[in-house]
This record gives sequence, structure tokens and C-alpha cells, in this order.
Amino acid sequence: MDEFKHYTVMKNEAVDALNCTNGLVYVDCTLGGGGHSELILNRIQPDGRLIAFDIDEDAISASKERLKDYKNLTIVKDSYTNIKKVLQNLGIEKITGGVLFDLGASYHQLTKAERGFSFSKEAHLDMRFDKSSTLSAYDVVNTYSEADLVRIFSEYGEEHFSKRIAKKIIEVRKVKKLETTTELADLIVSATPRVKSSVHPATRVFQAIRIEVNQELTNVKNTLNDVLDLLDVGAIISVISFHSLEDRIVKQIFKYHSQRCHCDKTQMICKCPPPRLELINKKPITATEGEIRENPPSRSAKLRIARCIN
Repeated sequence: MDEFKHYTVMKNEAVDALNCTNGLVYVDCTLGGGGHSELILNRIQPDGRLIAFDIDEDAISASKERLKDYKNLTIVKDSYTNIKKVLQNLGIEKITGGVLFDLGASYHQLTKAERGFSFSKEAHLDMRFDKSSTLSAYDVVNTYSEADLVRIFSEYGEEHFSKRIAKKIIEVRKVKKLETTTELADLIVSATPRVKSSVHPATRVFQAIRIEVNQELTNVKNTLNDVLDLLDVGAIISVISFHSLEDRIVKQIFKYHSQRCHCDKTQMICKCPPPRLELINKKPITATEGEIRENPPSRSAKLRIARCIN
């Protein structure tokens, strides 16, 4: 296997937020290269427990080797979307310490050519986090209707030229299926007007397809709501997101569950249940200038933290 490369974004900030304590149960929903997990494990010795999720076989193999000396770690090859079922099967009723989400694709996934995430490296259109899942980027590009392509490019990529790009894809695939990342990237360049920008024209569309293939936004929303049922009072939820769509979902869920009232203004008596969360930071924490210099993609990272109070 190729060397697994992964930069752990905001490692200290995200783990500091958890107030790691010996004897409590913690969950790392995105194991990745094991950077966050290792720091958590160091801080919860000797009796704390960490459950770490990942669906990427490369990540699991690399992290198993990195973390092999820790006895209080359980690595689960499953999506964090199944957290309720997995913890139940492990006999864990509550997350007593905290849970960490590091959302989005890893450096390894984005840069390993054959995974098909990058428009700068020729590969089959893939983009699956979980290589055993059925839907791939090839399926999205070659089978989705023009209307659906416009929708995902607009909603998930916030792409200004969604209609032009979708129309061009439909035209081209009538003659020949789009097979590779570079074919798609070249098509996007040809379908869009030249504008002065440091961002490659294919960036937003590739992001949109990746989100669709992996159902990222739906998974984040559903799982954050599931996790609220699993948190013990006092437990912390720490979430790193990498684009505005994810951050908006995290912000909205945290805000909703930290408010005292959701009643219509015309309602005389409030019957809302008490809030479930307390916001630790109202504005997201961002990476330091030093970290951004070392790892430029961390400039888009935002960390939001909340504590379970009910």
C-alpha cells in the first residue's frame, strides 16, 4: 500500500475542546490518519475508551499501525451514520466524554490518483469514500438527468455555470460516456467562460459530485441529530467542517438545540422542552496562520463546539 498521507487539521483545538478525561467514553467519527485519535488516547489513559469510525480501508490500515500500542481503542469499519447501532452493539449506552467529527475528504483520498477525487490527476471517475458502495462519480455524470446535474452543481457546488456544464455533459455523453477525471475537467473548462480566478473551473463541480456520491450533507445532518440522543450530560460535541454548506448545517443544528423556545410568536404559553445544548463558541474557531502556512487547505476549516446540558 502507498504511504498514507494525512494532515490532521486543528488537532489541538478540536481535542482540547473535548476536555478529555480518564475513564470516560469518546468517539472519533472520522479516524483518518489517526492524529485526533492519538491525542485523545494520550489524554484518556489509562481507563478511558475511544471508539473510532472510518469506511476507508487505507485509513484504517494506516491508523491501526500508528495506534497499535493503545489497548483502549476500538476501530470500527463502518460509516459514522450507523453510530447508534454500532455503539449499541458494543454495549455503550452513552457517550460520556465527547464526540469529534472531522468532516470531508482526507488529503490521502484527494491526492491518491486512483480514488478519482482530483481533476489534476487522470483516473476513473470514482470519488467514493467507501470503495464498497455502489454509487460512483461515473454513475452521477453518466446517468443523472440534466435537471439533477444542474441541481447538485448549484446546491452542492454553488456553481454559477451549472446549466451550461450540465448541458455540455448531456451532449458529450450521447456520443461517448465520460470515463475519467481529466475528461470531465476539460469538459468543464470548455463549457465555462474564462474568468480571472485562482480557483480551477472544475473545483466546484467536483466538490458537488463528491458530496452527492457520498451523501455528505444528508449524513452530517442525520448523524448530528442521532448523536444528541447518545450524549451524556456534560459530554462535548466538536465538529470541524470544510465548506460553507457543512458549516451551515452544524450551525443551524447547534443553534436550534441551544434555544429555549421555538414557539410561534402568536403562542401565549411556551411548551418547548428545555434546550439540549450549550454553545461553547458562537463564532467558529479557525486555523492559525502557522497551520495555514503548513497546510493551506486548513484555511477553510471551521470548528464549532457545544456541550450537552440535558
